[in-house]
Amino acid sequence: MKRILVIIAGGRPNGNTSQLVDSFAKGAEESGNQIERISLLKTEVKGCLGCNACRYGKPCVQKDGFNELIPKIKSAGAIIFASPLYFWTISSRLKAFIERFYCIAEEDPAPPRGRYEKYPIKECALLMTSADDFFWTFEQAVSYYKFSLINYIGFRDKGILLAGGCGDPDGKPQIDKTNHLEEAYEFGKTFCEN
Repeated sequence: MKRILVIIAGGRPNGNTSQLVDSFAKGAEESGNQIERISLLKTEVKGCLGCNACRYGKPCVQKDGFNELIPKIKSAGAIIFASPLYFWTISSRLKAFIERFYCIAEEDPAPPRGRYEKYPIKECALLMTSADDFFWTFEQAVSYYKFSLINYIGFRDKGILLAGGCGDPDGKPQIDKTNHLEEAYEFGKTFCEN
């Protein structure tokens, strides 16, 4: 059994992204994993200020929801990042959440890749939804995920599920008219197998 933290970063409470997360969670729970969902619509997380107070043994100076999430992040075996596509990338809420990982990093005496800090090693995955479904629709979002979370922070990628073609931005959620919910369910069921 794995403790999986799902960060839901934007979108409507019952929209495409929320439904995708529900399907993933159902599959993962049926496989014996423990799921905890955190909505960044309900938990405010501000972006990093770059003040570096956390580099000198102090907690993050910002008083928001991220500080309460730190123990959950550290105890999770995996973190799922779920976001709708906004302006061809992840939502600003998710980017702010990722930036704040800076305050849980520790000094690394032998830093890889030009950084000077090390992060808790976690498995992770990206779940995204979009109205569009062009070959380039998710290119910027996937690039950011790979560069920031996999290459820089050092998380272990467990997969990416890109649910494009879920309707137009002005309409109601239409993910149920695609096969993405079934894909998310199967992804959740097999998430901890490999």
